Formats: sequence, structure tokens, C-alpha cells
Amino acid sequence: MADFMSREARSRVMASIRSTNTKLERLLATMIHKAGLRYRKYAKDLPGKPDFVFRSVKVAVFVNGDFWHGWQLPKWEHKLSSKYWKGKIRGNRARDRRNHAALRRMGWKVIRIWEHQLKRNPEAAAINIIRIVKRRMKSLGSSTKSASRRTRSGVFRARRGRSDRSGSV
Repeated sequence: MADFMSREARSRVMASIRSTNTKLERLLATMIHKAGLRYRKYAKDLPGKPDFVFRSVKVAVFVNGDFWHGWQLPKWEHKLSSKYWKGKIRGNRARDRRNHAALRRMGWKVIRIWEHQLKRNPEAAAINIIRIVKRRMKSLGSSTKSASRRTRSGVFRARRGRSDRSGSV
């Protein structure tokens, strides 16, 4: 099937599709932030550049678009008009699996949130992330509670001695 748009029009449409900081990502970020959790975005040093990274507890969150990452691809793959798109989406899915496996080998918990999940119930997606992050904070905190203190951002900091608190050196 031929494209109904001119090459230039199709190029403009495709260029306008955001890959980072999408509306759904911003919505999820707001909910996570309101829950008191702090995170980094798009960590370039981690496989796949996760959308949200909670380093202290090793949790990586990916927000995947249904089309680009092939949600239930076998059900609608036949509708793709060219081999290019079939290969592109299959490649994205294979890359996602490789990145997921690499993060797991590094000891990270990987959470994958799909576009349709966020559209249907953004609160449930946020609650799932918050629950997992807090559970990991608690499990890490129990083993290091006496030697360190958790800051608002979830990062552990060594406790200061009494002389540090009073301001003297």
C-alpha cells in the first residue's frame, strides 16, 4: 500500500514524534515525584538508557510505546505495509530483550510500563513503581540502618559524628 502523504509531509510527521520526555512520561514523573521518590532520567551509562533510574536501589523503568516496541506484535504484524517496519519493530523488541537481560545480570530490577497501561490507569502504573522502589529501599535499609541514614532522595549517606552536628571540626 502506497503512503498517502508526500515524502516531506511524512518526514515532518515522523520528526514530530518524541522519543524522550513524552506526555505520558511527564505524567508518570509527576506522580512518582509527588510520592517523594527521586530519580534520574535517561541514564546513558546503563543498557537501553532507562526512562527513570533509581540508582540507590537499582531499579530501572522503561516507558514503552505500543507501536515502537511492538506490544503484541504477532497480532498486528500482518498490517504493516513494508518489510522495513517489520524489521524495525522486531529489531526494537530484540534490543529491548538484550537490554533487559544485561540490566538483570548487573543486579537491576527492570520495570516495563506500556503506553496502553499508562493511558488506561496511570495511577496503577505509578503505584507499582513506588511499591517496588520502596520495597527495595526497605530491604537495603534494614542491612545498613545503623551505619547510614536515608535522605529524601533515597540515597544513603554515612551518619556524622556528634562533633560534625555541632559545627565544630
